[in-house]
Amino acid sequence: SLDPEQRETLAREALNLLCKVPETADLLGVCQRFEELRFYEAVVELPLRKAKAVDPNEDAFNDHIDDTCRQTALTARQQCYEIVTNALRSLRGEPDQTGVCSDFGSGQNACSALFLDQATREKYTRQIVQLSLRCPDRAFHENVYQTMIELGLENELLELAGPDLVPFLQSAGSCQITKADVRVSKSAIPSIPSSRTQIRQPITASQAKYLELLSRYYVHQRQHVLAAHVLLRLAERKQSDGEGYLTLEQRYQYLSNAVLQARSATCGAGHISPSDVKDGGLLELLEGKLSVLRFQMKIKEKLEQVASKGETTETGLGSNDAFPGSISFPEESSSQSAKRKAKELGQELKSITQLYNDYAVCFDFWEICLEILHFSNYAGDSDNSVMRETWARLLDQALNVGGVAEACAVLKRVGPVMYPGEGGSLPLDTICLHLEKAAQERAASGLEAVGDEDVARALLVACKKSSETVQRIYDRLLASGAILPSPALRLRMLRSVLTVLREWALSALAQQMGASVGSASLILGGTLSNEQATAINQGSKDKLTSATTRYMTELKCLALPASHVEPVYRGFKELEEMLLESTF
Repeated sequence: SLDPEQRETLAREALNLLCKVPETADLLGVCQRFEELRFYEAVVELPLRKAKAVDPNEDAFNDHIDDTCRQTALTARQQCYEIVTNALRSLRGEPDQTGVCSDFGSGQNACSALFLDQATREKYTRQIVQLSLRCPDRAFHENVYQTMIELGLENELLELAGPDLVPFLQSAGSCQITKADVRVSKSAIPSIPSSRTQIRQPITASQAKYLELLSRYYVHQRQHVLAAHVLLRLAERKQSDGEGYLTLEQRYQYLSNAVLQARSATCGAGHISPSDVKDGGLLELLEGKLSVLRFQMKIKEKLEQVASKGETTETGLGSNDAFPGSISFPEESSSQSAKRKAKELGQELKSITQLYNDYAVCFDFWEICLEILHFSNYAGDSDNSVMRETWARLLDQALNVGGVAEACAVLKRVGPVMYPGEGGSLPLDTICLHLEKAAQERAASGLEAVGDEDVARALLVACKKSSETVQRIYDRLLASGAILPSPALRLRMLRSVLTVLREWALSALAQQMGASVGSASLILGGTLSNEQATAINQGSKDKLTSATTRYMTELKCLALPASHVEPVYRGFKELEEMLLESTF
């Protein structure tokens, strides 16, 4: 019948008396009564007082005494701690550690917390946690943290926990990264002890849960670099035997989040200088790993397609050393091999070299091979033979599937990604000659009706409409009689050149009319003045006129019937007249 204020006054007086003799207190019964009164200050304070009374010398934390004595002291303390953690369980409507719905098992009061509304339960939960963390007892804190995790109170844990949450989560996740391990040098990248070996140690699903919480804590504390490293560890982890494999999609999510945290650090949203993070290459490292994982996912998807269709493919590169560290493998072209390889890729992350040698090359995934070489800035041979040969294999593969049309479609898809081809990743002369030869042979034999403009337009798309670049490629090829001894092939290439020059002329005219000055400014990296545009177009006109005259001379020298040459010559003549009449 007492009002709340009177009840609290009496409860506090009782607490003060009991605190004088904590070792004699019947915690279970006394704290049950305090919990009924919702006086949680006593529910926390009395067990902590008794824990200190039953272990006055703190033997539970002394590593220099007998293990049996230390364990006995720790057990006595934990029995006191359970009074508090069971109070948390009661508020969540969960059974205590004896399996009984809490409020200490009394029939009248069992699960009484369930009659409280959600807001009230949350208020009391926060009160218990805040009261618990005022005590310096780290072992008690760990018991509270563990209980909160088990009860799904992660958000409250991250908000309310103290600094000792970090070593607790690190220890539980077997991830020893502390501030002492983060040496901010010029690179400002946390130095993870034995990073390569630790990352590769198996991590259980339970440990991963603690590491996920650790990364969230670092984010909450705006320690983005540390969060990125923990997420990287999660992405690259091996798993214990018997556990389900972490999917590549899950690893991708971890790495994506790591990249996000590194970017946050570079934007000045963390405790480490943005310039230091940038100089240290953390963001570049993570983005590179994410790109490699994309390759792995792409190869795995293609292998699954091969396995499901029962396709067979040729494998191996013979005796050629296609990549640093490349080794020979027996032929693995059956659907069973593809299925086995796909399973391997799903189990753990692979290096870029493994993906190239052990998977992409073995199954003739030439497009992916090119993408990997381009990504890696591969320069293992002075004459760029690996890139040239890989492009040739990709084009031959496309020709076998769908003829010149398919090969041109592949070039349009892959070429723009690699243009302008620094490091030789887009050998335009090899590609152009390969396609023009194939087009000539297939058209002459009647295998395929190939248009005069098909190859040229595919090259224009690959070079992002840079007509001058494509024209230079044709110019070099036509200048070499040793490469192009066939008059019929030379005529075909001159037809293609005519297409390229027409596109170039039309682009220059449109620019003069102001139709595409904006596009030109994007390419050149700035806004063009009228004087600049006129100068550029005059230069284009001079180059076009000179090239047109040269190609008409070339046509006259071809040992072919006039009926074959005349239509092409007439096209160049019309282009020349248009150029002379136009005011660029």
